[in-house]
Amino acid sequence: MIDFYDRTHKQPIIAAVNNRNTLQDALNSPTEIIFLLNGDIMMLEETVKVVRESNKGLYIHIDLMEGLSKDFMSLKFVKEKVKPDGILTTKPNLIRHAKQLNMFVIQRLFIVDSISLETGIKSLQSMKPDAVEIMPGIMPKVVSEISKESKTPVIAGGLIHQKSDIIASLNAGAIAISTSKKEVWYK
Repeated sequence: MIDFYDRTHKQPIIAAVNNRNTLQDALNSPTEIIFLLNGDIMMLEETVKVVRESNKGLYIHIDLMEGLSKDFMSLKFVKEKVKPDGILTTKPNLIRHAKQLNMFVIQRLFIVDSISLETGIKSLQSMKPDAVEIMPGIMPKVVSEISKESKTPVIAGGLIHQKSDIIASLNAGAIAISTSKKEVWYK
């Protein structure tokens, strides 16, 4: 199995899939990683199977999946039965549980002001996720600061629409960008 960091090094653009119709587009794209941003418990195993057959990595935004509670047993079910490459979450308790289960976990942070930036950096330093996705991703100065202060690999996500957004985020220290804009997957 190819790990997250190898995949981002090979292709730093991550396909953020927010509906079932765009999954096939993501599978056909040059992206190496797919972030699944919606769905339900009934379709997760099949989605993982389809993505694996396409030789891509799949990371499930666990907070947005219907039919799963936000607790240890849900994560254990996802790890043992669904078997994604990892999860995304905004919830500190799920980060702790995922780390206990040796799951790859990406903490999603929404940075809206200096307080959320400061709080986010402290959270990263204490939670120690495997990576962090910063939203919105069009803030190179914030990407740089979080990368330096937290020592956590940064993914810039949200509002990435152009090649210049990708370049600015990567130059600021992001290891990857995530976007649901299909046309950006081919940049």
